[in-house]
Amino acid sequence: MGYRLLGEAAMLLHFAFLAYVTLGGLLAWRWPALLWPHALVAAYALAITLVGWDCPLTHVEDWARVRAGQAGLPPEGFIEHYLTGVIYPAEHLLTAQLAVAAAVAASWAGAAVLAARRRARRRARGGTGPRWPGAVKERRRSR
Repeated sequence: MGYRLLGEAAMLLHFAFLAYVTLGGLLAWRWPALLWPHALVAAYALAITLVGWDCPLTHVEDWARVRAGQAGLPPEGFIEHYLTGVIYPAEHLLTAQLAVAAAVAASWAGAAVLAARRRARRRARGGTGPRWPGAVKERRRSR
């Protein structure tokens, strides 16, 4: 039972990782400091895709499922098993990868535009003062 739960947890964590790679840059629109962690995760995902590194979550899930008496993941891995041919047709793998890359690029471009707007507003206010939302209210309350 424990191995099965570990396999399921690894699968869910893997899906969460893929969702964060794809959409995590949008979090930086609200919280700009999250752009750097997302950049690291996206770079790691890109390296897995281009270099062919193995994802440790795939190994954990496969190991746990085999120990639980279930079929392990196929040699092709997590993406091939759960997504390719299920979410999108197998012949559109490259299209799916490019769509994820476009989503990441668009989210970063949006984060850059919002950061430029924030800088322009700070300059218009005189260039001083707090950099985070709500800090002006906090400063007014403390007076």
